[in-house]
Amino acid sequence: MHTQKDFMAPRFDSDIKSAEFCWSAPSNIALVKYWGKLENHLDTDGLPMSQIPANPSLSFTLSNCKTITSVAFERKIPDENFAFDLLFEGQPKEDFKPKIQKFLERIEIYCPYLKDFHLSIDTQNTFPHSSGIASSASGMAALSMNIMSLERALNPETTDDYFYKKASFLARLGSGSACRSIKGQAVVWGKHTEIHDSSDLFGVAFSEAIHPNFKNYQDTILLVDRGEKKVSSTAGHDLMHGHAFAHKRFEQAHENLSALKTVLQNGDLEKFITIIESEALTLHAMMMTSVPYFILMHPNTLEVINRIWNFRNQTKIPVGFTLDAGANVHILYPENVREEVLQFIQNELVGYCQNGQYICDVVGDGSQRIG
Repeated sequence: MHTQKDFMAPRFDSDIKSAEFCWSAPSNIALVKYWGKLENHLDTDGLPMSQIPANPSLSFTLSNCKTITSVAFERKIPDENFAFDLLFEGQPKEDFKPKIQKFLERIEIYCPYLKDFHLSIDTQNTFPHSSGIASSASGMAALSMNIMSLERALNPETTDDYFYKKASFLARLGSGSACRSIKGQAVVWGKHTEIHDSSDLFGVAFSEAIHPNFKNYQDTILLVDRGEKKVSSTAGHDLMHGHAFAHKRFEQAHENLSALKTVLQNGDLEKFITIIESEALTLHAMMMTSVPYFILMHPNTLEVINRIWNFRNQTKIPVGFTLDAGANVHILYPENVREEVLQFIQNELVGYCQNGQYICDVVGDGSQRIG
């Protein structure tokens, strides 16, 4: 079993003066939702732990919705400060910098060598930022892959297994769900008795054979609202502390993950839809029953859901939905009904999207090295 100490690195003795890498990391869509963190948690060595999920989650890694990040590392005179600059879609983005600073401070104990370098970070998304498509997940995952590329350059003995586990471990410290954007196609984060090697520290790829029904599984994301979320995920997680229904929700997540594990192996699409839709609505129910309470669904979100239900009842086509912590709707369906579902979206759903916009995506394979 891995502990936090396993991921601690020294300030390597290396003559590398500069290095540059570029990675893409995808967003992911949780099927079993992560909502709530453990507070004041210590590991077996007495080290404080952050971004620890109160329940396990399982997600599909996407393909087209991704962050592309390059980082140029230039050696500087070593000191006790982090040095970096940041471009987002080609422009300085000062309001992103505090989050990067906080992330670097969190991972300092695991990557102290970063203080020996100036980081020039250039990043862009292929999808709208902060609109419920997990841009922080893909962003932190892509940055972590670049950092691990530097660590591997400084320490060429780094194994692939360690490389990817530590990348997921680091990404988690920037954004919890980011640890599920390193690998594909299905990823579990959080300890679960039925998932081999599952951990609260990093995400692990679903190790069982996935049924052909889920090959090239489609996710069409209806952009009901492209704006900033009204409540941050961090604030939402915090509201689970003392929530009247929290304990039962965490039990439910364990039960649903067990059921979904079986479904991914046997290909039962009807059961798959039941689980993912229940999880989506439970997530929003927890928001609506927290104190303070809040609603992130819009009227158009509900219209879309009702039309999906009607379409499924009338056609028997196995199309379902899930939601993240926002108004947008992820429509999930097998590849072999893609034509019918896209026609349905054009005929009945596009009018509920902001400016008629939606994104066609598909389950993918995780982060990719570009340069």
